[in-house]
Amino acid sequence: MVRIHLAIDLQYQISPPGADFIFNIQAAHSPQQKVVWEELLVSQPVPLVMYTDPATRNRTLRLSAGPGNLLTRYRATLDLNQHVAEPDSIFETPVNQLPPEALTYIYPSRYCQSDCVTALAMGLFGSMPQGYRRVEAIQAWVQEQVTFESNTSNSMTSALDTLNDHKGVCRDFAHLMITMCRALNIPARFTTAIDYGADPALGPTDFHAYVEVYLGHRWYMFDPSGTAIPMGFIRIGTGRDAADASFATIFGGVVAQPPRIDISAHVSPQNGWELPVHRPQGLSTDAGCSFMV
Repeated sequence: MVRIHLAIDLQYQISPPGADFIFNIQAAHSPQQKVVWEELLVSQPVPLVMYTDPATRNRTLRLSAGPGNLLTRYRATLDLNQHVAEPDSIFETPVNQLPPEALTYIYPSRYCQSDCVTALAMGLFGSMPQGYRRVEAIQAWVQEQVTFESNTSNSMTSALDTLNDHKGVCRDFAHLMITMCRALNIPARFTTAIDYGADPALGPTDFHAYVEVYLGHRWYMFDPSGTAIPMGFIRIGTGRDAADASFATIFGGVVAQPPRIDISAHVSPQNGWELPVHRPQGLSTDAGCSFMV
């Protein structure tokens, strides 16, 4: 088991007459991710509207802030008890056995135009044995095709752009891997976390995008950018692509400061808490519901 301590500070300067915010920064509750303790503070005395989506478990905070400074602060301690499986034992789930909640993740979406790369995906991976290893091969291919470079994409960059430009950040790697999986009828979704274990040379600790793929009636984690350690990922938001899982959506005149984020693991052999490391096995923090016809 992994015990993680998380701290997120988001600071904004708001112009008159004010602005509306939708935050998705709180850790999701899932069978393998337990929120032991958490605290959420907002500097302005405004009403806070909380909502947890029953399908994705995304936890959103909505508020309207007045002109001036706004600080949103989130602190949490979490226990991760990830499901671990050997890759060769993890199979692909046939479409006719997918649970209804997984079906939305086999369709094209705004940033993941999977219907445009079907021939490419079939040519590269169509003849491979189905299962976790095929998804691993997709991840390896994405890493070969794309070079990680900061400030090389924007909110309009799609998987097709990344495929053409061969560079991007974690979000772009995730979109391309999702696109290739869906082109093969493998459900895949965009997921956000914090980049635990990332090389400090890449910059300060930040939000991170990775991929969850539905295999063997579970959502397994893949980090196509290869920049962080999945064993230390705290799942925050998930959706079809980045449009569904932004950590902050803002309506109004706002100047944002860079996020200030800290994440650490607490190691205690007595309590069974271990340090996150790269593992060759499949890791899952979310089980799906099997659906048999």
